[in-house]
Amino acid sequence: MVETTDALFAFVVAAVLAWLLVPTAERIARRVGAIDEPRDRSLHDTPTPKLSGLAILVAVEVAGLIFLPWDGETRAILGGAALIALVGAIDDIFELPALPKLIGQAGAAVIPVLAGVRVDVLTLPFVGGFELGWVAYPATVLGIVAVVNVINLIDGVDGLAAGVCVISGLALAVIALSLDRNAAGVLAALTAGGALGFLRHGFPPASSFMGDTGSNLLGYLLATASVQGSLKTNAVVALLLPLVVLAVPILDTGFVVAKRLKYRQPIYQADRWHFHHRMANIGFSQRRTLAYLYGWTAAMAALALALRFIPYSDDAGNFDFVWLTVMLTFLFAAIAASIYVVGVLEILKLRRFRLWQVRRAQSAAGGPEPAPEEVDRGVQRELETGSFPAVDPETGEFEAGGAT
Repeated sequence: MVETTDALFAFVVAAVLAWLLVPTAERIARRVGAIDEPRDRSLHDTPTPKLSGLAILVAVEVAGLIFLPWDGETRAILGGAALIALVGAIDDIFELPALPKLIGQAGAAVIPVLAGVRVDVLTLPFVGGFELGWVAYPATVLGIVAVVNVINLIDGVDGLAAGVCVISGLALAVIALSLDRNAAGVLAALTAGGALGFLRHGFPPASSFMGDTGSNLLGYLLATASVQGSLKTNAVVALLLPLVVLAVPILDTGFVVAKRLKYRQPIYQADRWHFHHRMANIGFSQRRTLAYLYGWTAAMAALALALRFIPYSDDAGNFDFVWLTVMLTFLFAAIAASIYVVGVLEILKLRRFRLWQVRRAQSAAGGPEPAPEEVDRGVQRELETGSFPAVDPETGEFEAGGAT
């Protein structure tokens, strides 16, 4: 029988094991040549080993064997974890094309789905619950693969994916435990622990990267924990909570995919349109980028926890004014954090605001008044390339020279 306290022990064991095993994973990476060389879109400037996801794999497998119930679902989840980490390791060493990676990810996701880790009943607000039938199998596999790639795509700056997984895993653990889904709570907790143990080595300046081995694994574990912990319940907010917890990586991926579709580029093609790349483009250090994105993730996780625990209404739909006020405070905090980061990244760009910026910069530099059509061309160029005027990290002022 899994106890609630097992989640805490699983978190600690996974964190300690991952922390201790990362140096071994680094040596393996160097021996097999799994080294991440700096590239045009990279935010690191030294060759770095990228197989430290193996340390996370061992940590979560050991913690899972100790603290999870030894039933069919656990065996399937841990088996799928090993397979998806293997797919990631092969990619880290040989750089697989997109299709074989996707097939491998789907194959790993099928294992727990066939063992019962799937969403058979979907409950929606104002609609109620309805059986998915056979659709439950492909829908759950698709959901798991989607989360895997969401986490994989944000793993572009030291410590970002790992830190987001720590915050998200802890929030999902608390939610699952509150729903008496103790096994799912333990799974989410040990996922957070494995990510935290790696983060000791992966925080900038990182000595190693977890690579696709780790990002695939963490995305897979968060997805399966979400299905086990909340999506398999009849709670009205079951679908909403995991989406809120994982909102930041989901929004990042959605924004990037939309940009690639807009410019008719393959959605799997690497680029510099991710949130962390845009922050680098405007002059943020890696640690400042992490502070912004960790804070945004924490605000969304807090909102999810508030939705789960704050009794702002009763079963009859009557609202409690005091608790509703508290709930709205969390909601406004999450919205404010989102708007602030969106504003910092200039995702919602107003031509008039850009024109004001360019005029100010040109005036300070003693240059001529910019023509509106020149500003329009600059804005279009920025949207297409993801390149923005540099910002002085000390003063926060844009460098003179206009929109380039």
